[in-house]
Amino acid sequence: METTTLNPAKERWVRVVRDGHECTKELLDIVESFDFPTTRDEEWKYTRVARITNETWVKSHLVEQTDVQPFLIPGLDAYTIVFVNGRYNATLCKLPAEQGIHMSHESSLAKQRDSYNHFFQAYADAACTDVVNVLVEKNARISKPIHFIHIVSKEQVLSQPRINLIAMQGAEVKCIESFVGNTNTTSFTNRTLDIEVQENASVNWDKIQLEHDSQFLMNEDNIRIAGDGRFTINTLTIDGGWVRNALNISLDGQNIETNLNGFYMPRRKQFVDNHTKVDHRHPHCNSNELYKGVLNDQSTGVFNGKVYVQIDAQKTNAFQSCANILLSDDAQMNTKPELEIYADDVKCSHGTTTGQLDEEALFYLKSRGLGEDNARRLLTSAFIGDVISKIENETVREYVTTQLVQRELLIA
Repeated sequence: METTTLNPAKERWVRVVRDGHECTKELLDIVESFDFPTTRDEEWKYTRVARITNETWVKSHLVEQTDVQPFLIPGLDAYTIVFVNGRYNATLCKLPAEQGIHMSHESSLAKQRDSYNHFFQAYADAACTDVVNVLVEKNARISKPIHFIHIVSKEQVLSQPRINLIAMQGAEVKCIESFVGNTNTTSFTNRTLDIEVQENASVNWDKIQLEHDSQFLMNEDNIRIAGDGRFTINTLTIDGGWVRNALNISLDGQNIETNLNGFYMPRRKQFVDNHTKVDHRHPHCNSNELYKGVLNDQSTGVFNGKVYVQIDAQKTNAFQSCANILLSDDAQMNTKPELEIYADDVKCSHGTTTGQLDEEALFYLKSRGLGEDNARRLLTSAFIGDVISKIENETVREYVTTQLVQRELLIA
């Protein structure tokens, strides 16, 4: 019988799955069939993963206790669902108690997807740590936001949690998701999010990334929206050593509106990659995309935004914008906006800019008594202000602003 010989790094990763007996033979074979992504792969052209793949990661098999209080948003009245090292921790949660919402927890993935695009996607299913399912009933309006909190507390821990959310017909729910670490540990979080927005339902999702320089974070968000549905996501990368956000949105009906907003502010040697795909499949839908980056020191950013307009998607409005400021000669930004349009009655645009702060504006502020650093922060505040304003919840908006001010990225 022919056996497959894996390289030592790949063998370490596969052994975690093989020894755990946590997935089917079919899924294990899929994992083994993938090589690690390289810069020769178009989707990973600017994204190097060797710093992740060369490490030895360990899954936590215990439900660990920690202090969640430092990671709550001050003044926010919300339900909380907490993962610690990828494991769902019921004792730290404040679960929804009102009618119209149901939550369940699974310790392994019940069903694998039909196909996989790359190694980390298959591996997230094969070595899934915990799954939380949320169902919002038909026409239910959830009175409080749901705050999902991912806490990393162990060295070399592999966290691969999954969140499944279904908003049934006419339902409305708002969610916040935080990624945090209570120690400066080396860790890898590979989180998957699946959202189904049914007819005339509405989902709002604020994603706040606040990890450390030695932590690696990979997010895959898969969103399917039915007719008359509304979906908004704000991806706010404030801190983290290595971050990749892959956002895939499918507009599966008419009269849909979706909004994708985000900012990223890497510094030192941090890396932030945002990949977005919006697939317009039916007529009379709108998508709006606004991303802004401020890069300092030796940091690197990537933005790859794809908009597909299928042949039946007439009367589509699709707008995409990515603007960036480099505060250092050593900072680097790679952008690739893409439009694929197969319909002829549409309004679509995309654009990207990368430059430096306006020297005249900087000189003016300094002439008015501001120091160099504060003048830069004030201009930065104005630059990303329109993205911050997209955060609907005032308490969350103030919390995000406070985190930026504490890190001396914005001026108070």
